[in-house]
Amino acid sequence: MSLSDPLGDMLTRIRNAQSARHTSCVAPASNLRINVLEALKREGYIRGYQTEELRKGISQLRIELKYSDGEPVIKEIQRVSKPGRRVYSKIKELPRVYGGLGVSILSTPRGVLSDIEARAANVGGEVLCRVF
Repeated sequence: MSLSDPLGDMLTRIRNAQSARHTSCVAPASNLRINVLEALKREGYIRGYQTEELRKGISQLRIELKYSDGEPVIKEIQRVSKPGRRVYSKIKELPRVYGGLGVSILSTPRGVLSDIEARAANVGGEVLCRVF
């Protein structure tokens, strides 16, 4: 099955797994997905992830979800830039997610960064998703 938005598919899998109170979920692996998961891990929204090789050349990601007192750490995760409408932001125009309580994940020339890391590096880019 061909996906038009692979990153959006992974975010939906995470959203659905947390609403069903699963401890982990799986998604097909790609470099962009790994970079986004690394940013989510650095910001403390997931416990971690592992890459599992199904067969030669085909891998999947096992994402370990994080809960606090039985409630999911990720309250909301949504895709911002979609294949039909790309959203770019200068660093000075990047809005804060829920007044700084959440983060935006950006694809920048320096790699995939959270909005906090992008502000520290003073670099803008494509806004991939918002997490709260």
